Amino acid sequence: MNFTVYILYSVKHNEIYIGFTSHLINRFKSHNELGDGWTAKFRPWKIIYCKYFNEKKEPMVREKYLKQYRQRLNIREKITRQFFELGFIDLLKT
Repeated sequence: MNFTVYILYSVKHNEIYIGFTSHLINRFKSHNELGDGWTAKFRPWKIIYCKYFNEKKEPMVREKYLKQYRQRLNIREKITRQFFELGFIDLLKT
């Protein structure tokens, strides 16, 4: 089974959401169309980053890392410098 770490971005609300899942398409659909949780307040969402893993532990560690304060700042900087030009962010490039 594949697992995915993903970052969603709401252009309208300038919000980010970081998560991981084993079913990215279904999870993305639930963020944009279903439920009334935190992400419902900031619809619509765009997927701006995803990375795939074979084992469940790896994406759990990656998600926790990306949720750190410094990484969130890095993500916001990448949104400013890359997203509006490319439509995604590359966390490997500066």
